[in-house]
Amino acid sequence: MYIYDKKYDVIVIGAGHAGCESALAAARMGCKTLILTMNIDNIAMMSCNPAIGGLAKGHLVCEIDAIGGEMAKCIDRTGIQFRILNKTKGPAVQGSRAQADKLLYRTDMKSVLEREERLDIKQAIVDNILTDNEKVNGVATDTGIIYISKCVIVTTGTFLNGLIHIGLSSFPAGRAGEFPSINLSNSLKKLGFKLGRLKTGTSPRLDGKTINFSVMGIQKGDDPPTPFSYTTERITQIQLPCYLTYTNEKTHKVIRENLDRSPLYSGIIKGVGPRYCPSIEDKVVRFCNKERHQIFLEPEGRNTQEFYANGVSTSLPIDIQIKFLRTISGLEEVEIIKPGYAIEYDFVPPTQIFPTLETKLVKGLFLAGQINGTSGYEEAAAQGLMAGINSALMIQGKEPLILDRSDGYIGVLIDDLVTKGTEEPYRMFTSRAEYRLLLRQDNADMRLREKGFRIGLVSRDEYEKFLDKKNRIKGEIERLGKTSIRPSKVINERLGQIGEEIKTPISLADLLKRPGIKYKDIVGAGILPVPIEGNGNIDERIGNQVEIEIKYEGYIKRQLIHVERFKKWEDEKIPPSIDYDHIHGLSLEVREKLNRVRPISFGQASRISGITPSALSIIMIYIEKIRRKKGVRDERG
Repeated sequence: MYIYDKKYDVIVIGAGHAGCESALAAARMGCKTLILTMNIDNIAMMSCNPAIGGLAKGHLVCEIDAIGGEMAKCIDRTGIQFRILNKTKGPAVQGSRAQADKLLYRTDMKSVLEREERLDIKQAIVDNILTDNEKVNGVATDTGIIYISKCVIVTTGTFLNGLIHIGLSSFPAGRAGEFPSINLSNSLKKLGFKLGRLKTGTSPRLDGKTINFSVMGIQKGDDPPTPFSYTTERITQIQLPCYLTYTNEKTHKVIRENLDRSPLYSGIIKGVGPRYCPSIEDKVVRFCNKERHQIFLEPEGRNTQEFYANGVSTSLPIDIQIKFLRTISGLEEVEIIKPGYAIEYDFVPPTQIFPTLETKLVKGLFLAGQINGTSGYEEAAAQGLMAGINSALMIQGKEPLILDRSDGYIGVLIDDLVTKGTEEPYRMFTSRAEYRLLLRQDNADMRLREKGFRIGLVSRDEYEKFLDKKNRIKGEIERLGKTSIRPSKVINERLGQIGEEIKTPISLADLLKRPGIKYKDIVGAGILPVPIEGNGNIDERIGNQVEIEIKYEGYIKRQLIHVERFKKWEDEKIPPSIDYDHIHGLSLEVREKLNRVRPISFGQASRISGITPSALSIIMIYIEKIRRKKGVRDERG
């Protein structure tokens, strides 16, 4: 064994979406950081569909950006189609999505990592996590090199004991064409971690030269496209279309007749798959009354003919993949470039980690991404960012950054994982957040920019621009509230352009609260006076936020009151040293669950399945008794 002569603060294992955010966050916060990856040419590889964002996932990307992460900036630079989903619905459930130029995205992210001053990148396979007295102190690679560090972040994706299935053939791999990580999985077991098994899959990649796009529906991006990052002024690159087609009864017949050759239905695959992103085999079996299933053909890049067939994830044999694809309109002569496949991999059930993403068994060891049971680039990147932040804060001797469920979707994601755990790949949905109206995509910077600046990930220049934006929004909301218009022939003629009229004096804020009226309508109709001195022109994103804040003012206030009430309960800390086995009145099941999760607050404890209000009352009485014995006055009186 050779001990490398340079010592690090943080080592990140894996350079996928979680690994990239972890390494950048730690390095930018002043830590000497090393990222180790099996193949440096596959940094930030999109193993599945070539896209970033989507419903709820777009919220995560904007929150990552607000705190100071890189994903949003990278997709803004390399995206080839941008769309806002659910545009006709309320602002709480809208989400941005962008098709990526897959090659450009990973080369752009690799370039960002390479330029980071305190970050080293090395190609290596990590076999062992090294510890001393239950504290991490480095890693060992398969070539016999030991790297010493104060913290280690594991972001291994699907590589832990990865096993690919195509039909009845199986072979070890982390993803197609790459080695799995077997020894590292064993190392985690030796450290005492319980491991589970999950399954995910991907769709075949098709040769665009063999696709008849003329018979398919065309889906274009928004014009103009809306950026993800708050620092991106506009998207300048030309957008490409996606295409839409459908399966049919012939497709389903081919699949049903060959289920005996599916590893999913022949019992070969043991891991639990994603409920909300099923394979085409699953769709045909579970939704047998459905006549067709939607397929989006997504370009993998600007300079390639490779298309991703979104909607037909499959592990059927290649000959059957070809056969069922050729029953679909526009794909009658299609050629497969890369077959679809399923992959099984190990994960660490996330009740074994704290809300900081540090493990409970080994101090200084953090886990982020699919190793915690999640699916998706965005969920991985969000965890990676928080793991990088909290490892740096630990090294600096500072308090960790833990986001509440009322702070953002990142807070919801991590709280769900560490409190409830997961037995299937976890995917973020807007329905998981109880404060959806507060946690909108448009206001992620209002919620989180301050936190990013405080920990050193948001630059002074970015922060000052944010403060200017915040003041402009506030000023415009106040101005609309103070500015009234009276009914007159001229005013009602202008209002008539947007199908409205007034009969009594009304403030512009109250006018904007009317259903169907938008901020841009008031501006376009010439009703709104010129912006106040020093306010400058109100751009579309600021105008949109002004409109939402005014329109939903009552609902937002009610939700804020609910948050404040809940915080009194949520913030009530549970001493980390508490011994639940010594608390009389708790059932054995409740004790087992509390000992496994080790909640840090009564709010977190309340969300553990099976923990009743009476159990929480018993714990609170017990803690108060302990405090009185120690002569410590209860802060709540």
